[in-house]
Amino acid sequence: MKRFRQRLEAMAARAIWAVFGLLPLDVASALGGWLARMVGPRLGVNRIARRNLARALPDKGEAEIAAILRGMWDNLGRVAGEFPHLEEIAATRVELIGGEYIDLLRDDGKAGIFISGHVGNWELGGAVAAVRGLNLHLVYRAANNPWIEDLYRKGRKSAAVALIQKGSEGARQALLALKKGNHLGMLVDQKMNDGVPIPFFGRDAMTAPAVAQFATRFKCPLVPARVERLKGANFRVTVYPPMEFPHTEDGHDDNRLLLTRINELLESWIREHPDQWLWVHRRWPE
Repeated sequence: MKRFRQRLEAMAARAIWAVFGLLPLDVASALGGWLARMVGPRLGVNRIARRNLARALPDKGEAEIAAILRGMWDNLGRVAGEFPHLEEIAATRVELIGGEYIDLLRDDGKAGIFISGHVGNWELGGAVAAVRGLNLHLVYRAANNPWIEDLYRKGRKSAAVALIQKGSEGARQALLALKKGNHLGMLVDQKMNDGVPIPFFGRDAMTAPAVAQFATRFKCPLVPARVERLKGANFRVTVYPPMEFPHTEDGHDDNRLLLTRINELLESWIREHPDQWLWVHRRWPE
C-alpha cells in the first residue's frame, strides 16, 4: 500500500510539475500560492506551524499568527509553482546585493561554503550563484518519496554541478568536494536529531554541526545568502561577507560559537519576514 500511495503521489507531482512548467512564471507562482492557501490550513502540519509560531513569537496575537500562517502557505505554494522556472527567475527576477562575495568564492582559488535557510524561495540561492559563475555542490535532503527524487534533481539542475544527499555517504562526498577546492551550498536551518543543541528563538534546537566542522577544518570562507520575496515572483538576494570564525583554544567551542552565530543570523532574517519561513518543520524537540 505504501508503494502504491507513493506512485500515486508521484503521478500527481509530475502532473502538477508539467502544468506549472507550461504556465508563464507569474501565473504558475500565483496558482501555486492560491492552491497552498486553500489546502495548507486544512492539513495536520498546520497545527505544528501554529504551535511553533506561538512558542517562537509569543508577542504575536491570534490574528497576527493567522496572517503569518496564510503568508507561509502562500510562499510555500509559490515556491512549488516557481520550481520549474528557477533559471528564468535567477536571470531576470532577482535584485542582487553583495554579488562581489559570490565572486570572491568563485575566484579565490580555494574551497568555500555558501549557506542559507528555508526563507523566501530558498531554491534560488544556488541558481543565482550559477548566474555569477559559481559552481556549487548542493547538499539537500532526499525526497521522502523516492519516485519523485528525479523531479528534485531536475528542478535543481540549473543551480548545481552536483547534488549531494544528506547522510553519512553525503558527508563523505562533501568532504571530498572541499578537499578538491570545490564549493558547497547548504541550507542550515533544519533539525538534526543527533545534532547539537543550539539556541534558536530562545529555545535549544538540535542543529547539524557539519557546516561548522567543515568550515573550521578547511579554514574556508563561509558566506551567508538571504532570499527575500518582494512581490509575486520577484526577489532580493543579499549575500553577506564571509563570517568570522571564533578563535578559542577549544575546537568544539569554536564550532558551537559558530553555529550560534549562524542561528542568530537566521533568526534575524525570519523575524523580519516570519511569513516567508517554513514553520511546518519540527525544528525544536517536543
